[in-house]
Parts: sequence; C-alpha cells; structure tokens
Amino acid sequence: MTDDRSLVEGLERLGVRPGATLLVHASLRRLGTAPDAVLAALLDALGPEGTVVVPTFTAGNSDTSRAYREATRHMTRRQRHAYLAEMPAFDPAVTPSEDMGRLAETVRCAQGAVRSGHPQTSFAALGARAAELVAGHDETCHLGPRSPLGRLYDTRAQVLFLGVGYESCSAFHLAEYRVDGAPRKEYRCVVLRDGARHWMAYKDVDLDDEDFGALGEAFEARHAPGAGSVVCRGQVGYADARLFPVREAVDFAVTWLAGNRPLGIHTDPSQNAARFLH
Repeated sequence: MTDDRSLVEGLERLGVRPGATLLVHASLRRLGTAPDAVLAALLDALGPEGTVVVPTFTAGNSDTSRAYREATRHMTRRQRHAYLAEMPAFDPAVTPSEDMGRLAETVRCAQGAVRSGHPQTSFAALGARAAELVAGHDETCHLGPRSPLGRLYDTRAQVLFLGVGYESCSAFHLAEYRVDGAPRKEYRCVVLRDGARHWMAYKDVDLDDEDFGALGEAFEARHAPGAGSVVCRGQVGYADARLFPVREAVDFAVTWLAGNRPLGIHTDPSQNAARFLH
C-alpha cells in the first residue's frame, strides 16, 4: 500500500498545483491504494481552491446502449418488454456510475460533491468550482460544449491520468463536436420527470473513442515530454501518471480527427470504449 503523503508528493512532483481543476481518470489497481486515500491526496495537493472532476457515466437506463443489448441478447420479446418496464430511471442523486471505477464513485458519494444532470454522461465534482463546472449540462449534449467538458475547456482545467492511458481520455470527445460533418445518431434513455419514469429520445454526436489511443500517441509526440512540453509524465504511487491541459489536448484532437477519421465512418462500436452509449 502507498501512504497518503507519498501520493501527495507524487502529485506535486508531477505538476499538480494548489487551486487547479483536474479531470481525473484513475486505475486504483495500478495505484496500489484505496479510493479514499487517492481522493484525500488529490484534495490535499489542490488545496481549498482546487476542484476534482470525474466522469460518472451510466448505461443502465438506455435501450440504445451496448449494455442493454448484452443484457437482453438471449431474452424473448416478452422478457425484453418486462426488462424495459423495470429499467431504473436516472436520478443524479442516487444512480451509481457504471464501469467508471471506484474513484469516480468515491467522488460522487463524497460530502459536498455535486453531479451534472445528464442521464447518460454525467460528471461529479468536488471542490471550490464544483457547482459551476457541472451546472446546466444540456440533456441533448453528451460531451460537447454544453457539457462540463465545455466548461473545463473554458476554465483551462487539466487532465490527470493515474495508471490509465489516452484510451480513457473523455476530453477528446469534446473535439468530436468541433469536427465538421461529425455523424449523429439517436439515443434513448429513461429519466425521472416529476417523480415518474419518462422515456426521452434525442440526437447527438455518434461518439467513438476507438482511435483515442492513436490520437493520444500523436498528441504526446507533438508535445514530447521535456522542456516546454504541455504533457508532464511521472509516477504517483505505483502508477504511471500524466498531467496535461484540456484545451491543448482538445485543440490538437480537432485537427487530428479531421485528418485521420473519415466522415461518417466509425470503428466497430462493439469494441468501443465508449460502449455505454453504443
């Protein structure tokens, strides 16, 4: 196990500074410590003016998600109807995040944390700017300019990877909204309206993160670690760590996606790390 002080020192060596806003993606298995200790170290390194943000995405309330297709694959039509009738509606106060990791759940459940209201791609935040960053998340905009990602871009937040790679970089999705001609699709999910279950349908960008690993490699090659680089690399606990600005990553991704992803052509969504939506 890694002690709390060594985590704080690792974050400080990496470049985390008091007052910063961090969008955090973490693998606790690679860090070698408990989620409470990681959150405590983040808050210690950031100080009272800093803010931690994590994705708290949910797929269990949608019939257009891969999670739904997998759950109902061998069901009869009657069983599928029954499954849909019992599908839980999204409630930002209590609905757990799915497949986002234990740190995300720890932040979501922490005293003082706030969560955005999107029924599929919510974010939770804790700290000085938490309410500002997650307020007004448009229900028809998963990860675009009217989501917390847009605010993180505008406020010059940073992305922190702890034991994960660019395949997990949710900030890159903001770039998909800025590429001309990005394909769109219909999404459906069940939400609470005045205490009752209600199905909503909307069209939004057809999110695809299958090429984010290659995108991240190109971004890091362009901003090679060293003097003047925007990508800081180091070790926190037992995990490899990266720290870089949201804005520079998104701006690079817009150009890279426009040149490397044919319009209207997406990779196989069954292999997509954004599988909660597909």
